[in-house]
Amino acid sequence: MQPFFIAVQFLTRLPVPFKVGYTDKQVAQSVLYYPLVGLLIGGVLLSMAVLVNSIAPALSAVVVLVLWVLITGGLHLDGLADSTDAWAGGYGDTQKSLEIMKDPAAGPLAVVVLVLLLLAKFSALSYLFENNYLWALLVAPILGRLSIIVLFVTTPYIRQQGLGAEMAEHLDSVQAYAVIAVICGLFIVAFPVLIAITVLACVCVVLFLLRKMMLKRLGGMTGDTIGASLEIIETVTLFVIALLVIN
Repeated sequence: MQPFFIAVQFLTRLPVPFKVGYTDKQVAQSVLYYPLVGLLIGGVLLSMAVLVNSIAPALSAVVVLVLWVLITGGLHLDGLADSTDAWAGGYGDTQKSLEIMKDPAAGPLAVVVLVLLLLAKFSALSYLFENNYLWALLVAPILGRLSIIVLFVTTPYIRQQGLGAEMAEHLDSVQAYAVIAVICGLFIVAFPVLIAITVLACVCVVLFLLRKMMLKRLGGMTGDTIGASLEIIETVTLFVIALLVIN
């Protein structure tokens, strides 16, 4: 279970009851547990949603969204901000884009994008609360973290150092594809087939487009673009489910 606890420690601010050491191989293996961490996050969010479901949908959505950010420590939102700055200020230049990503300061456009994404999540959550589709809180975190596995097995990691490089080098692609297949299969079995297939199709299209942007601008992915993709996939998942609820 060491790789699982590494994943929990890396992706969340949830307390791990003991100090977790790691090797390069265990760090890579931890990627396979990312969807399980998504389930853990979703379980916490769903529990909170049940507790606050009696109040107004908008207020419930705010509570859950704040908890969502706190659980993850804003890790992936930071990646979205850095990626936005890089795309806006890199002017199509790969090296300049990579340098901008290293700058911890967030530019005005990054702030705007973060606000818009959080507003989009809030809007979708409000509608889902209103229609009692709380199960979406389980799906979005799982698919968001599953997208990381998909990116690792399909897209080169271009930074030469850091945890991401270790993950890319040592990740077992056969096991990764097996996890992808199992999660998608379980999703189709556990939820209405039409909803499941529609959500998965939309996620695949968006992830394909994001990957295409990474390859065109950077020649691959970085930790920041991975985080940005996760946030976008979570938002798309919530929105697609909300749209399906409307219809």
